[in-house]
Amino acid sequence: MSEFAADHPYITQVAGILSGEPIIKGTRTPVRAVVEHWKFGDEPEEIVRKLPHLRLAQVFDALSYFDDHRA
Repeated sequence: MSEFAADHPYITQVAGILSGEPIIKGTRTPVRAVVEHWKFGDEPEEIVRKLPHLRLAQVFDALSYFDDHRA
């Protein structure tokens, strides 16, 4: 198992999906979509209501991934 997978178990990058942009595993939802909701003031619980195919753990992992990769 790679360090990437251990640190962010719900995030992956696939070359053929959104040009390799980080996405939520098992979906085509980019981390960017979750972060945009959060930046506009949505709490994680509200993001799950707006993107009901996601679980709360996935949303928190996407926000954690974003925070870890703010370069």
